[in-house]
Amino acid sequence: MKNCKLSPLVFCISFFCFLLVSTQARWHNHTKHKHSHKQSHISQPPSSAPEPASPPEEPPTNPGHSSDVFDVRSFGAVGDGQTDDTAAFKMAWDTACQSDESAARILVPQGFSFMIQSTIFTGPCLGGLVLQVDGTLVPPDGPESWPKNISRHQWLVFYRVNEMSLQGGGVIDGRGEKWWNLPCKPHRGINGTTLPGPCDSPIALRFFMSSNLTVQGLRIKNSPQFHFRFDNCKNVHIESISISAPAKSPNTDGIHIENTNDVQIYNSVISNGDDCISIGSGCYDVDIRNITCGPGHGISIGSLGNHNSRACVSNITVRDSIIKGTDNGVRIKTWQGGSGSVSAVTFSNIHMDNVRNPIMIDQYYCLTKGCTNQTSAVFVSDILYSNIKGTYDVRSAPMHFACSDALPCTNLTLSEVELLPAVGDTVSDPYCWNAYGELQTLTIPPVSCLLDGVPRSLLDTYVERC
Repeated sequence: MKNCKLSPLVFCISFFCFLLVSTQARWHNHTKHKHSHKQSHISQPPSSAPEPASPPEEPPTNPGHSSDVFDVRSFGAVGDGQTDDTAAFKMAWDTACQSDESAARILVPQGFSFMIQSTIFTGPCLGGLVLQVDGTLVPPDGPESWPKNISRHQWLVFYRVNEMSLQGGGVIDGRGEKWWNLPCKPHRGINGTTLPGPCDSPIALRFFMSSNLTVQGLRIKNSPQFHFRFDNCKNVHIESISISAPAKSPNTDGIHIENTNDVQIYNSVISNGDDCISIGSGCYDVDIRNITCGPGHGISIGSLGNHNSRACVSNITVRDSIIKGTDNGVRIKTWQGGSGSVSAVTFSNIHMDNVRNPIMIDQYYCLTKGCTNQTSAVFVSDILYSNIKGTYDVRSAPMHFACSDALPCTNLTLSEVELLPAVGDTVSDPYCWNAYGELQTLTIPPVSCLLDGVPRSLLDTYVERC
């Protein structure tokens, strides 16, 4: 009977506790949280590769993979920097390529170094593909270690691939030093001459006949020859990468594009022994922005028209960039005897720091002393130089416009160009030959050698434009 009398009291206390908890729960669920939104900004290029994991994660005991991630170790890759992991990478690629996942991911894990022979990764694949490089990729160490039956022209090739992303925080190391020291390289002989012997050196990364490509976040260094080359590609986006090689490493262009269009190269640092970025024939709609270039040979269009060939380049923009300690700044170079045209090019908002030839058009480009003038040339027109400022190496003129005798450069426009000597107070005069254009503002130094109007030779001659 005593227990029965206490039951209503217990019930009341329990019901009160339930109401209190329920009220607190409703109050917590409806509390508003403040969210901070950072303003968007230009992403910075990578400064260093991530530290290797310590200790490295053990590979799975049974090879396998998740539905959309394909770890190369699951296909037999060892990752000790010496074992040949080519077959494992090929198997991982082929498996991911045939996956029906919307974005299959091949994982190159952090903390491992994978040695791969010269290899062609072939598409098309069933869906988009991500090659996530968080570790390190290396080729065989130099010409003596390169297999005799494998091409020496290229290392990693991606052929007929659509919707691929090459990304990650890892390193692609081309191990180029032994290739640079082959006897045939220009720096090996006296006064830049070459010596007899084999000369083929591989391009580190080549994309051929591919589209919708993204390269992001990687460090690529010490390629035997070009670091990147894109041939016959479309819709290429490169962002926040670092390319590095010694200043005297021969032919180590950072990024070279040929017959490729719809290209964006953004927010990256490139230092090497040749052009930071070189643009070959057949390229159009190229936007280059926020690049730090140097040492090297600057950013170049060309060389074009070699062996009397036809070359077409148009709608190129280079802007918001720094070029420092290079042999050239922004350059257009063509061979005598070529045909076609370079047009609609803008170089804008570029800072030069001790550059030997900050602004240059050279239609007499020649690698030897035996080149002769010819009656045809690649037509150069509609070139804008805007807000280009900084310092130049006094050994050369700050502006150099050497245009064809037969086909002058036309519609060159200069606006807010201010270039001062890096050392001393003597300002060198610009050089012009058969160059026509206008000054929208006064320049430093003054460009009095630029000709006005349209040359009569163009009025009397049919000019074949692209």
